[in-house]
Amino acid sequence: MRPMNLEDIARKAGVSRSTVSRVINHEAYVSERTRQRVLQVIEAESFSPNQAAQMLARGRTFVMGVVVPHETGAFFDDPFYFPTLLRGVTEVANQRDYATLLWLGDASLEGTRFYRRVLQNRLMDGLFVSTAPTDGILLDWLLELHIKFVVAERPVHSADRISYVTVDNVGAAIMVTEHFLRLGRRRIAHIVGRRTNIDALDRLAGYRQALARAGCPVDEALIEDGYFTRRGAYEATLRLLPHRPDAIFAAHDQMAVGVLQALHRAGRRVPEDVAVIGFDDLPTATEVSPQLSTVRQPVHEKGAQATRLMLDMIDGSVTEPQHLLLPTELVVRETCGGTSP
Repeated sequence: MRPMNLEDIARKAGVSRSTVSRVINHEAYVSERTRQRVLQVIEAESFSPNQAAQMLARGRTFVMGVVVPHETGAFFDDPFYFPTLLRGVTEVANQRDYATLLWLGDASLEGTRFYRRVLQNRLMDGLFVSTAPTDGILLDWLLELHIKFVVAERPVHSADRISYVTVDNVGAAIMVTEHFLRLGRRRIAHIVGRRTNIDALDRLAGYRQALARAGCPVDEALIEDGYFTRRGAYEATLRLLPHRPDAIFAAHDQMAVGVLQALHRAGRRVPEDVAVIGFDDLPTATEVSPQLSTVRQPVHEKGAQATRLMLDMIDGSVTEPQHLLLPTELVVRETCGGTSP
């Protein structure tokens, strides 16, 4: 026997299909007598309406999208940052009875094709975007389509129109560079994350600003790209060594591990010959030897705060763009010497 549908309930109750739909969705314009008659038939027949169709009819699916624009390799190669960020997202989503739909960038798809696939999906009430691509295409489309979303980085464009949660990457990089300077280091190198990532660009900007404040010229030979990967930073460090750095600021802890591996291979002592500081303070930092000095940012809290903000936007309790800046802290361990500022 096939399951009952709205037409069957309507026929048994002697009303139209649209009237049954109004009763199920708790809409007005149905008399109390009619409503009770329909409800009695629903109860007698043990009818369960299609929840997906019902949610779409109400304009709410209780599904939020999570977009990680990076290629899948970048996501799975980092065992700490993205899992920690997503744990914060899913904990809050679960508390608010929301399911999550994860979208990972695909190397086989040109960027705009990937974005179109995300935007053509109609099952999401809003989007959490893990990074703000510097091309701005995805965020521009989200604004144009009036989709509610929050970014876990400061957007490059239209920041005044976009809600985001981030940390002061410029200030944190200044803090790192000034710490090296206080230790008497003068050949301070920086390994940049990925130049399509605003956090990486802000950390590079902070590094440059700190040197300028101290009256130290910026030596472009001491700036290399590491692409937020351990292998990229390892190779970048080998390219830096002929330029005699006495300190290296890596824009990510996984990259800092690559730096330590390259220095060990080259026979350089840490921190005696080269001091090293990373960024994030994820478990990697204390699992290596010597233990890594790094900038602690609240990755879990960033995901949680961004999700709360987005769900508040969906509920209508937040109607204007919000910009949340979370604190950072320099954690001094064995790879740079000195004490915390």
